[in-house]
Amino acid sequence: MHKAWADASDTIAKIKYTMIGDPTGEITRNFENMREGQGLADRGTFIVDPQGIIQAVEITAEGIGRDAGDLLRKVKAAQYIAAHPGEVCPAKWKEGAETLKPSLELVGKI
Repeated sequence: MHKAWADASDTIAKIKYTMIGDPTGEITRNFENMREGQGLADRGTFIVDPQGIIQAVEITAEGIGRDAGDLLRKVKAAQYIAAHPGEVCPAKWKEGAETLKPSLELVGKI
């Protein structure tokens, strides 16, 4: 299906990363994202670290668009916290912005 989509859309044809399909539904079911009985999956985005641990999940129904820029921000945040234990990226954090070190002093100040 992705090949047909790329062949029919100049925009999709420009994508440089690998797009995968899931014709058996195995991946969809493993991520508990299948609408059983309908043979459809909700739109799911999962950020999985190199150890196989899910760091972020976003699931939307069809018709609700996703923001690739925000996904990239979340990937960068996940990479940052993996490289900097003890720090966290606050809401709306962007690469290069300040991070936080969780402590009791922050309670009620954020």
